Amino acid sequence: MHTRRIYFDFGPTSSTGDLLVDSTRRSQGSSRRISRNGIRWWRLSSMHGPHMVSLSSTRIQRASEMSIERDAMGCDEYKPLTKTGSNLTDQGGVGYTVVDSLDTMQIMGLDKEYQRARGWIANKMTFDRDANFNTFEITIRVLGGLLSSYHLSGGDSLFLQKAIDLADRILPAFDTLTGLPFPEINLKEREGVDDPRSPGLISTAEASTLQLELKYLSFLTDNDVYWGKAEKVMKVIKAATKSADSILVPIFMGASNGQFMISEIRLGSRADSYYEYLLKQYLQTNKSEGVYLNMYAETMKAIHARLVRKGVVKGHTYTSELLPERQQNGQVGWRVSPKQDHLVCFLGGSLMLGATTTGTKGPVSVPPDLIELSKEAQADWKLGEALIEACVDTYTSSATGLAPEIVHFWTEENKDLDSKTRDWYIKGGNRPGQNSYDARYILRPETIESLFIAYRLTGDVKYRNYGWNIFQAIQKYCRVESGGYASLLNVDNVKSIKMDKMETFFLSETLKYLYLLFSDADVLPLDKYVFNTEAHPLPIFNPSIRTGFS
Repeated sequence: MHTRRIYFDFGPTSSTGDLLVDSTRRSQGSSRRISRNGIRWWRLSSMHGPHMVSLSSTRIQRASEMSIERDAMGCDEYKPLTKTGSNLTDQGGVGYTVVDSLDTMQIMGLDKEYQRARGWIANKMTFDRDANFNTFEITIRVLGGLLSSYHLSGGDSLFLQKAIDLADRILPAFDTLTGLPFPEINLKEREGVDDPRSPGLISTAEASTLQLELKYLSFLTDNDVYWGKAEKVMKVIKAATKSADSILVPIFMGASNGQFMISEIRLGSRADSYYEYLLKQYLQTNKSEGVYLNMYAETMKAIHARLVRKGVVKGHTYTSELLPERQQNGQVGWRVSPKQDHLVCFLGGSLMLGATTTGTKGPVSVPPDLIELSKEAQADWKLGEALIEACVDTYTSSATGLAPEIVHFWTEENKDLDSKTRDWYIKGGNRPGQNSYDARYILRPETIESLFIAYRLTGDVKYRNYGWNIFQAIQKYCRVESGGYASLLNVDNVKSIKMDKMETFFLSETLKYLYLLFSDADVLPLDKYVFNTEAHPLPIFNPSIRTGFS
């Protein structure tokens, strides 16, 4: 099959393989811009020498088309080692992988692959499944993907019709006493369903990471029902975070009373995208909803005060977790745990973006001069830079150059610190004959996402260098010869076996952010788009709906 390759000229490399590019230099005579539907795209047209890496359409096609279309077209998930697909329910799937990767194909100019995927959506996709789907996941991946593709296609009505159909089926999930959504939804019966593992509870992230998608759909359709459901959740959360000591929120809420339950406070799983969407909701509606600016500013201040810690070996900055403990007087206290999920690595880029969009009275330079930023924004910017360095270290200090799912940081309480070579360790990673959950690399995007944002805001080539090194490690350890990419069982073992799963976010986020990291700033510019938590770009808009909450 004939394929078109997209080449990225990174310039000369050092002896270590790092790229030595002047951040102010642009390739001469090597790039061309293409305008589609008023959106600017960028591509290098030819290969210019040995110091070139290509994120080629062949590789992307193998991951998103040749392997998936050959083995599992329309399936929710893909297993590259066994060349099979699987669905999330026994009643069939809804095309998670196809829809989640669709806008990546559009952005990269993979037109033939995109048209075949569109054909599947038009002719075979159905939401009429008598089965329970996770409300959060189907919103960020499928609804978000459809809405992004609608915009990037210049208004293809197929995607909007499918988005409305799906959203209308999701709406009953919000039919609770408080308006907090059920964690699952039966799409055919249009009925919200409790998670049997935690009845009556909804995770904070899952309740508060539906807003960008539903509000944009309201904007497109001029139907405020979607907006109202999304905003009601934020009203409940705001009411539950009135006091200063409640700004950092536990990871579970009670769907019936709208209160936070006694549970961990962290920026990782079950909480991460709550913090992410505070900023993005403010930006999405062109900074017109000040309530989200206030919530974001208060939350970042609390993160500085309560969660930020320093490594004791190399001095990297990280964010800790707070674990609830019942004290003798019956009150709940909080014990610091030096644990950080890979998921938290979104925060570095988010803080830098927030510093330049909320902490200044006007446009800022690239990179910003710190005097252009408020005192609070300067602190956020510096913390963002430091967190990115720590996240990158979890890649560069592992045996494979890939980061583990979870790390724990050494503290002064640990023994033999002089013998340690890195700030962090993998819990259970050295137990003979056993595999640690924490040691896995499942093709996650969060560090690359932060690198993309940091490069756009600074022009500092080191962020491209970091991304290039991660890309090389992915190619070396995760690529499957027969097609696709697989997760890795242990990042500290260069002979680690692969796991038979390619997460959909590898196509929707990891590859997309790698592509954008090496693209020009006018490709999906940060002042025109917000990316949902699954990396689906949605345009910033001036809202016509006013509810009074903002």
